Amino acid sequence: MAQKTQERAAAGSAPVVDEPGRVRNVVLVGHSGAGKTTLVEALLAATGTVPRTGTVTEGTTVCDQDPAAIRQQRSVTLACAPLIHDGIKVNLLDSPGYADFVGELRAGLRAADAALFVVSAVDGMDAATAALWEECAAVGMPRAVAVTRLDHPRADLDETVALCQRVFSDNVLPLYLPMLDDDGENVTGLMGLITQRIYDYTDGYPAEVRAPDPEHFGAIEEARNELIEGIIAESEDETLMDRYLGGEQIPVDILIADLEKAVARGHFYPVVPVCAPDRVGLDVLLELLTKAFPSPLEHDLPIVTGIDGSAHEPLTCDPDGPLVAEVVKTTIDRHVGRVSLVRVFSGTLTPEKVVHVSGHGLASRGHPDHDADERVAHIYSPLGTTLREVTSCIAGDICAITKSGSAETGDTISTKDRPLLIAPWDMPEPLLPVAIVAKSRSDEDALAKNLGRLVAGDPTLRLERNPDTHQIVLWCMGEAHADVVLDRLRTGGVDLDTEPVRVALRETFAGPAKGHGRHVKQSGGHGQYAVCDISVEPLPAGAGFEFVDRVVGGAVPHNYIPSVEKGVRAQMERGIAAGYPVVDLRVTLFDGKAHSVDSSDAAFQTAGSLALKDAAEKAAITLLEPVDDVTIRVPDAYVGAVMSDLSGRRGRVMGSDADPDADRTLIRAEVPATELVRYAVELRSMTSGAGTFSRSFARYEPMPAHLADAVKKEHGAS
Repeated sequence: MAQKTQERAAAGSAPVVDEPGRVRNVVLVGHSGAGKTTLVEALLAATGTVPRTGTVTEGTTVCDQDPAAIRQQRSVTLACAPLIHDGIKVNLLDSPGYADFVGELRAGLRAADAALFVVSAVDGMDAATAALWEECAAVGMPRAVAVTRLDHPRADLDETVALCQRVFSDNVLPLYLPMLDDDGENVTGLMGLITQRIYDYTDGYPAEVRAPDPEHFGAIEEARNELIEGIIAESEDETLMDRYLGGEQIPVDILIADLEKAVARGHFYPVVPVCAPDRVGLDVLLELLTKAFPSPLEHDLPIVTGIDGSAHEPLTCDPDGPLVAEVVKTTIDRHVGRVSLVRVFSGTLTPEKVVHVSGHGLASRGHPDHDADERVAHIYSPLGTTLREVTSCIAGDICAITKSGSAETGDTISTKDRPLLIAPWDMPEPLLPVAIVAKSRSDEDALAKNLGRLVAGDPTLRLERNPDTHQIVLWCMGEAHADVVLDRLRTGGVDLDTEPVRVALRETFAGPAKGHGRHVKQSGGHGQYAVCDISVEPLPAGAGFEFVDRVVGGAVPHNYIPSVEKGVRAQMERGIAAGYPVVDLRVTLFDGKAHSVDSSDAAFQTAGSLALKDAAEKAAITLLEPVDDVTIRVPDAYVGAVMSDLSGRRGRVMGSDADPDADRTLIRAEVPATELVRYAVELRSMTSGAGTFSRSFARYEPMPAHLADAVKKEHGAS
């Protein structure tokens, strides 16, 4: 099916523009199942970009070609689908609606100049969509709302608009009202509130625009008055409201002009009802996208610096300016190789030109800082996964490049002689660890290769090779994200399993002890004789390790004393009770024996290790577990449940504060890391997806005895 879709999409030619004012970059956002991908598919077909409409259920849409998306029947990656309407190129950025794929959503927000919130008239919206509206508001991004699924029996536009007004803003108002057929079941047209014109889809798309029937005026009067008042309230003409209240009929062209200005400034948020399967409302939605949403010339550009952090003048969206572009998404195609989706902010990207690729600031996510000069061989206009070659990509537009050796998501592309760096966008921290293990040695090699590719394209994925637990851990955004990551690894030819995540504990002595280490062999040649005696005492938390030499009379020759310390340190790294590093210890060497011929450095290292193990057998060993500072942000209604759950996790609530920006509470707590392994999943379930949290290491504390005994027993059994 995927192949058929690519062939179908390839039939259309790539849309090309020659100036930024004729570009609109629009990201579609909304909860999973709201109909974003279906709406994009309908818009592509309505504009002739594709010859026919694909479906999500059949896996034939332009935007959902990832095998995981087809299997799950929901978007898991960002996809770009450009179209042309009235000479304007609209780059539709279809983003996943499920919270696990927020990294793809953030990439879409970075590449876009406006956001179209897609809200189902049946299912309403989720907490993540509401939070995203707040995020867009914080940066002043223009927004509009498309209400979908009007063909469903339970569809309720009035309630959906009321919900948007409660959650989003009072300035969310419909531009059109739906018209039903004689049976009152199917939407056959729209009534324009400003123009008072009927858009009749009875005979198909595009609509027949006609005058309203007399009975329509009463049906739209209240909604029309509310809309006009909302538009006038945002008008730059301060006399307009007085004129309207005085009974003057404000000309339609003035209302439309003020509406478009208010939308472009991010002050007014129009609602357009659509029914994608029947193409109802697609023409008026396209008119809104092209005439009311801002071009790249009207949108603030990100801050840039030199690669050394030096200041640089602000960017302008000028095709003749210095080249500055950003890789907003990286994928690996099994046939093409690395494909980078690029938003050009300044200058013009052309083929066969050497550019500079810079990536800085994501080393903690597995993206080491890198700089490289590379030749861009070809430039493409992407239509989902289909690439159509173009001759250039100007400032404000979006394109794709292939076969870059170093470009990763978030990298900056600039000129070779003047390399620059774009300030990175905020990315959430992955909080669900998944431990993976290859089934064979050949799989280990394939795993290492494929992990590098995955991390290069997904900045929400963090790779950790834990030296204490000897596990490969992938930190993911949630279970759905983890499923997609594991599926891509297996599709890449890696046979792997998952295993329980082990938290890196520490060990220490609960009290003082003495240890005797003897390494004496009667055969085997030289270097087989060493004896040492040590005393061990615990130190305060965080004090580290101390080694004290109190040997008198040369019982242990001076040149072998460092060997004893080396052996003790090596055993501390290996652990003594459960295989975890030993910390906060003072070891004193006070006696021993050596042989003038058979002693050696290796022998005294072994003796030092044995002495520490002997001391451990005579003393109680305490396991220390990491404790994290946790900040949880939840709606007020869930505070009690979250606090009760924290108590069950051995957490200590340190306080709570009201979030000044929303009806939410910030809960501060200290929680053992062993209790947080699956907290990302469990908090989402507990709060219906509305709760979020962050964590940072605080300190190590003794683990309760019954839990520590279980860990020691498990280690002994293994």
